[in-house]
Amino acid sequence: MSEKPAEQRSETVLDELAAVIADRQEELPEDSYTASLFTHEKGENAVLEKIGEESTEVVLAAKDDDDALVAESADLVYHLLVLLAMKDISLDELRAELRERR
Repeated sequence: MSEKPAEQRSETVLDELAAVIADRQEELPEDSYTASLFTHEKGENAVLEKIGEESTEVVLAAKDDDDALVAESADLVYHLLVLLAMKDISLDELRAELRERR
């Protein structure tokens, strides 16, 4: 069995993560951090604060620690996907915007 090209694998990972986020948004399991973001008393602001926090951590990690940069970037992407789900913006819409910018 041949391995998918790196670009397809990354798209698959993002699609899988977006699907998990959408499932948590719909099902709202009590023990889910993702679900708690959708039901937080601050609403959307809770996710916006996390994006701000993670953005700062990405900048700080970029200066000193490549491993931390990867981890903090993953946190930032995750929270951005949660925000997009809150706004009913699909990954396909994001991909289309990025393609237009090539």
